[in-house]
Amino acid sequence: MLTIIPARMKATRLPNKPLADIAGKPMIVRVWEQAMKADLGSVLVATDSADVISAITAFGGEAVLTSPDLPSGSDRVYEALCHIDPDNKHDRIINLQGDLPELEPHYLHRLAALLEDDRWDITTLVAPASEEEARKPQIVKAAIAWPDGNTSKAGRALYFSRAMIPDGEAACYHHIGLYGWRRAALGRFVSLPESPLERSEKLEQLRALEHDMTIGVGYVDHAPGGVDTQDDLDAARLRLG
Repeated sequence: MLTIIPARMKATRLPNKPLADIAGKPMIVRVWEQAMKADLGSVLVATDSADVISAITAFGGEAVLTSPDLPSGSDRVYEALCHIDPDNKHDRIINLQGDLPELEPHYLHRLAALLEDDRWDITTLVAPASEEEARKPQIVKAAIAWPDGNTSKAGRALYFSRAMIPDGEAACYHHIGLYGWRRAALGRFVSLPESPLERSEKLEQLRALEHDMTIGVGYVDHAPGGVDTQDDLDAARLRLG
């Protein structure tokens, strides 16, 4: 198992986000540290910034410089994968977003376990969304088909949106920004053109669904505090300070 953390410096809502200081450490370093605690194999940061590489290597981590022109985090993960593993030794890859400094390491184990099921091209996680979370566009919501309504089993992703879905009395789920990939699925995904729904929602996982790729979903009790806005960053600093 190989974990790759994509990190780019030009996030529109919070520029220079990977290097944002949280209690004395850059955020990307805190994410890398949580991934290392999972002890699932090598952890690598894939970035378009020499400054991010310097930050990671200063703490003993490994990072790869990738093209600044890549359209998505998954493209960045794949470019880094091809660079460090040209012989295809790694068949299962975890893509961990670089803005989850409070990620619980056992979530990565849950993700990896789901990849053992051959039904899924991709795996991911969701947690219950509060009404407040459901109304925030920066928090991605997911519509999931659970077998017999049982969240203890892997569900199948039907749709993702920044809007509050589904409508009515059905439960609303907060999508957590990490993915398990089979290597062939990742290679296929990055070869596909940007899809209409992906472009509309600005959610790359919709490209997979629009091309009939299967996304298996695991349920966890709560979502880690993601950092997408200045308010999110301020809250993370209070919790970790």
